[in-house]
Amino acid sequence: MTLVAAAATSASVFAQDKVLNIYSARHYQTDEVMYNTFTKTTGIRINRVDADDAGIVARLKAEGAASPADVVLLVDAARLALADSQGLFQPIRSAKLDAAIPAHLRAPATPAGVTWTGFSTRARVIVYDPLRVKAADVATYEQLADPKLKGMVCTRSGSHPYNLSLFATMVDRLGDERGEAWLKGVVANMARAPKGGDTDQIKAVASGECAVALTNTYYAARLLKSDKREDKTIMEKVRVVFPNQGTSGTHVNIAGAAVARHAKHTDAAVQFMEYLASPFAQDYFANGNNEYPTAKGVVVDNPALKAMGGDGFKSDQISLGVVAKHMTKVQQMLDRVGYR
Repeated sequence: MTLVAAAATSASVFAQDKVLNIYSARHYQTDEVMYNTFTKTTGIRINRVDADDAGIVARLKAEGAASPADVVLLVDAARLALADSQGLFQPIRSAKLDAAIPAHLRAPATPAGVTWTGFSTRARVIVYDPLRVKAADVATYEQLADPKLKGMVCTRSGSHPYNLSLFATMVDRLGDERGEAWLKGVVANMARAPKGGDTDQIKAVASGECAVALTNTYYAARLLKSDKREDKTIMEKVRVVFPNQGTSGTHVNIAGAAVARHAKHTDAAVQFMEYLASPFAQDYFANGNNEYPTAKGVVVDNPALKAMGGDGFKSDQISLGVVAKHMTKVQQMLDRVGYR
């Protein structure tokens, strides 16, 4: 190879190393600052493809080894675990990530490394009508199956990943038999068939359609921060409980990232993952969707989250990677108990 050809090849490799292709299920304007700062700091240009979690997974499978994706951003542990089980991620080793992110918020470590990592969390809380229910009656997830709440509970589909993650945690805690009995009890307490999203559940409590519902914290935070009077009125009519503070802690889920199986820019991908764990990026990654940071020692000052009374709440420390292994079994339980 001539010196000119060698130089051209080196320049080509260098140019490739300055690009990072991201497939993202996150669609928040605040993330733009995070991406732009990474580029300014490292010189690595980001190309981004936006889609929902299912669309990204389908695209990765269809593209196979030809996929240009380097980093994959998804918004649920169950979805991350499912994509991981389908061989769409590659394990990485990073001392910085090991030091910054608690082990229970990452995929289980193997000799080859860790596949996916959580960079923000949201709590699965209980919203209730204080005129119909006492806080003490909804202090735990277990109480959602208490006959005292018959005809009062609203939820979205039991098969939605946000609920599946919580239900899998409950089955892990209670065991298969008691876990399925709990799910059956929740179904027996429903005010109506599961439908809508988490915001719809909060509105159903405020309107009197039901008295108790499950929601992720960021949905309540969005209503609290809304400029619309009707949204503020909704939150004035309900209260929020962070369940199981006296026992296992409140269930949390994650938005996270992984290096794609066929990444062409692995070093840049790992560098970006480490950047997401930095205090600067954590503020944008978490606060952009009214979530909590995962990196140790990083605190986000979000008035809406504080207004819910969850400051310093005890979170469940169960490994989300372990919980994900129960998903198929829990879905079968949901089918048996008629939880649509």
